[in-house]
Amino acid sequence: MGLFIHLFIFVVCFSTTLGKNVEHAELVVDSTVVLAETDENYICATIDWWPHDKCNYNNCPWGFSSAMNLDLNHPLLSKAVEAFKSLRIRVGGSLQDRVKYDMGNLDYTCHPFAKGDGLFGFSEGCLNMSRWDDLNNFFMKTGHKISHREWGGDWNFSNAHDFMNFTISKGYQIDSWEFGNELSGKGIGAFVGAEQYAKDIINLKAILDKLYKNFHPKPLLVAPGGFYEKEWYDKLLEVSGSNVVNVITHHIYNLGPGVDPNIVDKILNPLHLSKVSTTFSSLEQTIKKYGPWASAWVGESGGAYNSGGRHVSDTFVNSFWYLDQLGIAAEYNTKVYCRQTLIGGNYGLLNITTFVPNPDYYSALLWHQLMGKGVLSVESSASPHLRSYAHCSKERAGVTLLLINLSNQTSFKTSVQNTASRIVVTIEEISKRKKTFVHHLKEAVSWIGVKASDVYIYREEYNLTPQNGDIRSKIMLLNGDPLILTSDGDIPSLAPVHVNTSSPLSVDPLSIKFIVLPNFIAPGCK
Repeated sequence: MGLFIHLFIFVVCFSTTLGKNVEHAELVVDSTVVLAETDENYICATIDWWPHDKCNYNNCPWGFSSAMNLDLNHPLLSKAVEAFKSLRIRVGGSLQDRVKYDMGNLDYTCHPFAKGDGLFGFSEGCLNMSRWDDLNNFFMKTGHKISHREWGGDWNFSNAHDFMNFTISKGYQIDSWEFGNELSGKGIGAFVGAEQYAKDIINLKAILDKLYKNFHPKPLLVAPGGFYEKEWYDKLLEVSGSNVVNVITHHIYNLGPGVDPNIVDKILNPLHLSKVSTTFSSLEQTIKKYGPWASAWVGESGGAYNSGGRHVSDTFVNSFWYLDQLGIAAEYNTKVYCRQTLIGGNYGLLNITTFVPNPDYYSALLWHQLMGKGVLSVESSASPHLRSYAHCSKERAGVTLLLINLSNQTSFKTSVQNTASRIVVTIEEISKRKKTFVHHLKEAVSWIGVKASDVYIYREEYNLTPQNGDIRSKIMLLNGDPLILTSDGDIPSLAPVHVNTSSPLSVDPLSIKFIVLPNFIAPGCK
């Protein structure tokens, strides 16, 4: 019996190996010019207002993650955000339009959100200033850039005015003030017409100019924080006028409701992932035509709406969607991309009870550390299942590639060419001609941009896979090692493997790989 079992396992493994396909592909990176550019702090995460009893589909995944009650003293929370060195945080969410600020002049007692008959089934919520002090102390300690939201609509600005004035008096640094949440177009729960919205934005701009008249630079005015509808967004910019709105924000949940049983299929479907390009392209055209002074941000995106997909949004498979959308958004001049959420819901970067990072946290951190502002064009001969993106490397010379393999059967072997020289990176064909590496290193001087000498030319690889091959695993592997907290409870270092450039560049099925090419000549990145 034992012999039969061992033989069976061998046959199964052998058959699976034979079943895998290998596809050869060529990537051509145009390094001569930057296609688009992101902000230095492209990666952003949100802290929402939802209370612990916010539930969807008989699941209540928010815990104590609200701006009102998040444990700001939890050591892992600080460590997780400090790892970014500078992380943009957006404070706000669906209940933003129901927030009041306790400035000592309210005619009722300040209470947090509670179940009730109001918007989304909750009462108004009140933020007291001692909590605002705590939040800002945390932000300053951990090096955040803060975006905060205000009410949009038939706007009584007195409470917000007092709140902003208090913020200034305490010396709190706010990077941007955003007006409203999901009130554009048909709205979510409530809506405001574009013309009314524009008039209220003009009032807010006047308030910001007055309160911040001695500040340089002034905080950005951001709006509308809703789902993109072309006519509404066009009208908003047209009516509000030149240099009023600094940033146009929109929200994206292109995976549908969190309860959808087909979320994983959507994530692994390249055609579905590419559909969102239409939205990014249309918004880019809206800004060019009606607001060329403004830039585009994704103000909120969690993949699946209604708190995300349970046992999906907090697992490895979600990084296929997340990193792919970061890549697409950047190609359309999106300056900032805010992930819903830092913590809270099923889509949080951190677990709501333990604060331990989920796989997407490490994906975000790797992007933040490796991908620079300059976006480069990539042409690929591969099937659509291999998603490819290229950026100038961050704070160093060279180029960084992001390759995402959505196929569960096909492994891709790729060569990378540079339009500046058309020299093949992997030097795979050169090896076949049986010439020495050093000899062909000298031939490749125009690609690597260094003196031809007997030096070790390498690339850095960050290969991301799920633990035990389970794409719904909550443990991500980096170059085969699990990304878990150190024995001291610290965020693990994200170290690459150094691979000789003469080695073939391959991407296994259902894996993600960042590749840093430090010697790649990129005139457009200078």
